[in-house]
Parts: sequence; C-alpha cells; structure tokens
Amino acid sequence: MLNRIKKHIPNTITSLNLLSGCISIVLAFEGYITFSVYIIFLAAFFDFLDGMSARMLKAYSVVGKELDSLADLVSFGVAPSVIIFHLMKISLFRTVHMPPLSNLSGLEVFFLIVPFFIAVLSGVRLAKFNIDERQSENFIGLAVPANALFFVSLYLISIFTTNDFILNLLKNKFILTAIVFLFSLLLVAEFPMFSLKFKKLGFKGNEIRYIFIVLSAILLISLHTIAIPLVIILYILLSAINNWIFNFD
Repeated sequence: MLNRIKKHIPNTITSLNLLSGCISIVLAFEGYITFSVYIIFLAAFFDFLDGMSARMLKAYSVVGKELDSLADLVSFGVAPSVIIFHLMKISLFRTVHMPPLSNLSGLEVFFLIVPFFIAVLSGVRLAKFNIDERQSENFIGLAVPANALFFVSLYLISIFTTNDFILNLLKNKFILTAIVFLFSLLLVAEFPMFSLKFKKLGFKGNEIRYIFIVLSAILLISLHTIAIPLVIILYILLSAINNWIFNFD
C-alpha cells in the first residue's frame, strides 16, 4: 500500500505543475498578468519538487516522464508566450488592449505572433528531450523552465523598474522579437549545458555548479527581480565556459 502511494507522489506534484500553468494562462487573459507570472514561479517550484521526489522515492515511470513534458509545455511554453504576448501588445499599442483585427497591419500581426515561438520551440525541445539519451545527466539546449523564468521575469521588470533605459529596451518590439528568437533557438540548439543534479556534495566535479549557485545568490541579493534574467544569462555563459574547458582538456 505504501509503495503504491509513493509511486503516485511525483505524478501528483507534476499535476500541480500542470494546474498552475492552466491557472497562469487564465489569469493572463483575464488581465491579472503579474499574478500570472507568480503562478509560473509556483509551477517551477512544483517542477523542481517532482523531480526531486522521483529521485528520492525512486518512483520513475514512463507515464511520469510524459506527464512532466506535457505539464512543462503548458506552464513553461504556453503560459510565458501569453505573458510576452501582453508585453508585445504594450510595445506595439502602449496598452494591453488590442485594436480591432481589421485595423492591424501585416507587420503588427507578425509581431503579435512572435511570442508564441516560445511555446512552439518549447514543444520541440521537450519532444527531443524525451528521446535523447544524451541528456540523462546534463542538458543539450536551454531547459524549458529556465527559458520560461527568463521571459516572465522580463515582464516583472517592465512593471517594477524605474530605469527608463531598461524600460525602453523591454518595450521595444524589435528588441523583444530578437530576444524571443534568440532564446527560442537556444532551446533546440546543440549546445551542452550543465544541470544542477548533484551526484555527490563535494566541490570536485561540481565546481561549475557551486560557482553558479554562489554568483546567482549574490545577484539575487543585490539586484532582486532584475537578477532573474541575469542569472539565466550567467547560466548560459558558464555552460559555454564549461564546454570550452572540457574541449580544451
């Protein structure tokens, strides 16, 4: 009986991730975009927790792996796309309200479609991950949750920042489009990235992980919300350095 309960704990937590993603999408379309962002952070917590519980309880299953990918697509693919869609509307129309579709130019329609490249390439990334045996310990391409946290934090910064330069960058449709394309391509790039899975707690063999954790903590303490996209960029840069050292050796 106990073993049967243990087997379902990770999938239950994954389902909470999926539920969070659904709620986030609804909140975004109802105009509660900031709350929608916070719910995605909650989904990320459940995503971390389900993996940890599966490892601790040794409760792995094929269904669990597929459910995790489906939940991640909703919470970290579709939901962030909707949030960036709202940010793109602000950059185009200076409001979250769209004009009638008949009044939109072809270029404006293109810009409004751009945010959903996050969802599409997140789906491709997750499908590749499920069949790629090389990603059991580390990642190839940017992980979907990390990509999602990068984008939703941009929306938070656009709401809370008082820096006009940063605000103008985030509300520039061309810059926003370039960021979406760049990070969406990183999802499916043949670019090895380290994971935060520790086989042992010693420093040797985990150097890049501990460096990342320490620098991330410093950024978060000193810069708060603004630090979140910087932490993701730091992760990408450290992965590149790690790859260079590995190849150099």
